[in-house]
Amino acid sequence: MKRKLILDVDTGIDDAIGIILAVKSRQFDILGITTVNGNVSLGSATRNTCKVLDLLDEQNISVIKGANSPLLRNSFFEHAVHGEDGLGGALQHASVRKQPDEGFAPDFIINSILNFSGEITLVMTGPLTNLALALKKCPEIVKHVKEVIFMGGVVQGAGNVTPTAEYNLYVDPESARIVLQAGFASITQVGLDVTRKTLLRDEHIALIEDRNLREFIDKSTCDYRKRYFERNQVSGCAMHDPLAVGVALEKKLVQTGKYYCDVETRSELCDGQLVCDIQNRLSAHPNVSVCTEVNTEAFFDLFLSIMNS
Repeated sequence: MKRKLILDVDTGIDDAIGIILAVKSRQFDILGITTVNGNVSLGSATRNTCKVLDLLDEQNISVIKGANSPLLRNSFFEHAVHGEDGLGGALQHASVRKQPDEGFAPDFIINSILNFSGEITLVMTGPLTNLALALKKCPEIVKHVKEVIFMGGVVQGAGNVTPTAEYNLYVDPESARIVLQAGFASITQVGLDVTRKTLLRDEHIALIEDRNLREFIDKSTCDYRKRYFERNQVSGCAMHDPLAVGVALEKKLVQTGKYYCDVETRSELCDGQLVCDIQNRLSAHPNVSVCTEVNTEAFFDLFLSIMNS
C-alpha cells in the first residue's frame, strides 16, 4: 500500500526538486499538492507547481491554491534566491498544460485528513499558513493525521533571513506557532541544522541520467549555487525541501531528538526564531522531533536512485 501524502509548497527551486522527488519515488499516493504564498506569490507558486508536474508529464495530481498571504503579516518574497519567477528562470518560457483544481487548500487538507483518518502524511515545505488555517477551522484534525513533516527553523545555527530565523518560520511565525502548539502526535522538524549538510553539487547533477530533469535542476539551481558560494564559500546549494521529502521516504536518513519547541513572534531582533528547549529549562512536554544529524551520502544515494528510476 502506498502511503497517502499531501505536499504543501511555495514552489521555488528546492520545492520543485522536492515535488520531483516525491512524484518519481512512486512511494506515495499523492492526494494533492497545496500551494501557499511564500518564496513567491500564491499565483507564481501555483503556476510553478503546475509547470513541474508538466515537466514530469504528470497530469493526475490535484493542485489546490491556498493562502495568498501570511496569517497576520505582509508577504516577504525570496526573489533574490529563487529569481523573479521562483524557478531561477528554468521554465520561464514553458507553456502550462496542467491547471489547478477548484477549492481552497485548508479545506482540502481538512477533508482529506477526515476522510483518511490516521493515514495521511503532511509534508510542508513552505510557510505553515495553510495548516494553521486548517487547524483554526477544524482543530480535531490533529487526532486524525498520521504525521507532519515540515521544513523550517534552525536550532543550533544561524538563520538564513535574520541571524536567528529561517525563512519559512520568519515569514509566518504566528502560523508556525499554531502548528507547533496544536498537539500533533507526530511532528518532525527538518531545519537548517541538517539541510545545510545536504549540498547539491555539480557532480550530483552530472549523475542525473534524464536530460530534461538534469537540465532543469542544473539551470534552476545555477544562480542559487553561485549565491550560496558567495555567501558561504561552499560549492553547492542546500537541499532544504528535498530533504523533508527524503525524511518522509526514509526516516533513517536523520537522527532526531524530541524537544519542546516554540516560535518567537514578538521580538524586534528574533522574530521567527525556533526556540528549542534542548536542556529542558522550561520543563515543558516535548512536542517536536527535531532533526539533529543527517546521513548526507545516504540521502544523495536515495535522491539519485529516484531521479534515475
